[in-house]
Amino acid sequence: MARTATQAEEAPLITNGFMIKLAAVVFTLAILSGVISLAGHLFGERMLLAGHSDSGNVLTVRIGQDNVRLSANIIRFADQRKPGIAERVDLYFLWPEMTGYHKEYRRRFDDIGLADTLIFVQLSQSIMSRDMSGRLEPIYSHLFEGAPETGPHGLTLHHLRRDSGYANEVMYTAPRLGRPDYAVRCLLPQPESPPSSGDCQRDIHIGRDLTVLYRFSSTLLEDWDRIDMAVRSYFESRLTEAGPDVANSN
Repeated sequence: MARTATQAEEAPLITNGFMIKLAAVVFTLAILSGVISLAGHLFGERMLLAGHSDSGNVLTVRIGQDNVRLSANIIRFADQRKPGIAERVDLYFLWPEMTGYHKEYRRRFDDIGLADTLIFVQLSQSIMSRDMSGRLEPIYSHLFEGAPETGPHGLTLHHLRRDSGYANEVMYTAPRLGRPDYAVRCLLPQPESPPSSGDCQRDIHIGRDLTVLYRFSSTLLEDWDRIDMAVRSYFESRLTEAGPDVANSN
């Protein structure tokens, strides 16, 4: 039966059905808002880390005949942050702290203008019987061109022949009491260009057959001896026997 005009005028403007539908819409919007907020937070955290990890979890990695324990926040690439056998691992440290990534130091990892406070390291199985100091006399000395020059911070500068394959590179050396001579190759910056974050390179051998190749800015050459001792000490202290995470990996 059709409602009379009086009944229509007296009908409530907001019915129970409308209130139920409105509540359902509000509830749904609240759920969506929460999901978007959570997703935004997680995405924001991921963007903030920008590929870094601030995890202190320690992973045992086997490279060649050596097992080394590494915290996740010193490993540069996400696909390398796993225990087990690896051909190589790429790492980075703050200098002089020798610590990995932390959120409070984010700018020092992300700002290219501050990259001279980082040391980049690559761990791999040795393919040569001698490290850079060991190759100095039998190999590099035959590539020197011209007379040696006085270099910075107690170092001696040697120019390398243009046909040696080390274009625009020089070698700095220094004698060390009771140890092989120090040797590092550096790429000379172009005129009016600032040094890069890894224009000096040196490799050392530790363990059974592990090569530790590390790069740093030439602006840190004043710390050459301290850096070399710190890098060696850091990795020698982290060599270990195989743990269960290595032994059980394929």
